[in-house]
Amino acid sequence: MSQNKQNVGVIGAGVMGERMMNAIRTHDKFRVAAISDASADRAQEAAKLSGDVPWYTDYKTMLEKEELDVIYLAVPPKFHHAIALDVLAKKKHLLCEKPLANSLAEAEEMLAAAKDAGVVHAMNFPLYYQAIFPELRSRLEKLGTIRRIDILTHFHQWPRPWQQTPWLSGREQGGFIREVLPHFTHLTYALFGDLQVVRSEVEYPADPTLCETSVSAYLRLADGTPITINGLAGIGHQEHLDYRIYGTEGTLSVVNWGNLFVGGNGEAPAAVEIQPLDRLSLLLDELSIALAGGEARLVTFETGVKVQRVLEDLLGEE
Repeated sequence: MSQNKQNVGVIGAGVMGERMMNAIRTHDKFRVAAISDASADRAQEAAKLSGDVPWYTDYKTMLEKEELDVIYLAVPPKFHHAIALDVLAKKKHLLCEKPLANSLAEAEEMLAAAKDAGVVHAMNFPLYYQAIFPELRSRLEKLGTIRRIDILTHFHQWPRPWQQTPWLSGREQGGFIREVLPHFTHLTYALFGDLQVVRSEVEYPADPTLCETSVSAYLRLADGTPITINGLAGIGHQEHLDYRIYGTEGTLSVVNWGNLFVGGNGEAPAAVEIQPLDRLSLLLDELSIALAGGEARLVTFETGVKVQRVLEDLLGEE
C-alpha cells in the first residue's frame, strides 16, 4: 500500500510537526517516511509513532540518505531559509509552515529557489482550509460595499500558556505579529487581493531581547478600503481574536478562529453554525493534486512573500 504513497520527510517534530504527521499517517496519498529533529528524543518518538521509520538529528543526513518526494518543514521561522534552500537544491517538493521566512529578503530567495527547482511549493495556512473560509467568501456579496476591515488580536499572555517555547517570546523571530497576524494577512489576501501597510506603531518592552507587546496599524486594500490592526499582549483580558468585515448592508466576524457571526442592517451579529472540515486532510488532498500535475488550491510561496512583506512593514517602525 505504501508504494502508492508519496514519501514525506518531516523536518521539525514539535507541536506543528506532530499535528501534520497525525494527518499524514491517516492519509491515503502520503506516508511519513523519515523524520529529523534537533531533539533526538522528539525525533525518535515521532518515528516510532510513524511505524518505526528512520529518524535523524541532522536534516542534511536525512536528505542524503532517504528517498523522499516531499519535505514538510516545521521548524522556527529563523531556520526556514537555510533549510529550504538545502531542500530545494535537492529538487524536493516543499510544504512549509508560516511565516515563510524571518525576513522579506529570505522569503524572496526561497521563492526564487523553488521556481528554479521546478517543484511544488506550498504553505500551511489553516484558515484557508477551514469551513469558515468558503462561508466568508459566499457571504461577501451580501455585505454591499465593504467599508472597513478590523483585525483585533488581544492576549492576556504571550506566548500563550501552551506555547512556552523561548523563540516565541523573542524579538528575533517571535511575537504575535509574526505568529498570529500572518493568518489574518493571508485571509485578507485570499478574500480581497493585495494590501499595503500605510503606517504601523509597535511597542516593545525595555528588554531588547523580548518581542512586541502592542501593534497599532493602518493598511489599505488596492481599492483604498481601510484595514486596522489592534494588537495587545499582557493585558487583563481573556484571549480574543476578531477578524471583522464591515459593509453597507451587513457585517461578518470571525471570532477566535472558528466562530462566524453574521449581522445585517440594524441587527446584532449572530452566530452561524458551520460544519467543521478536516483542514489538514484537505491541504494534503490539494498537495496531492499538485504533485500529480493538476490545478490545486494551495498557498504558494508567491503569496508567502506577499504576507512576509506585510509583516516586515508592520514591524518596521519600532
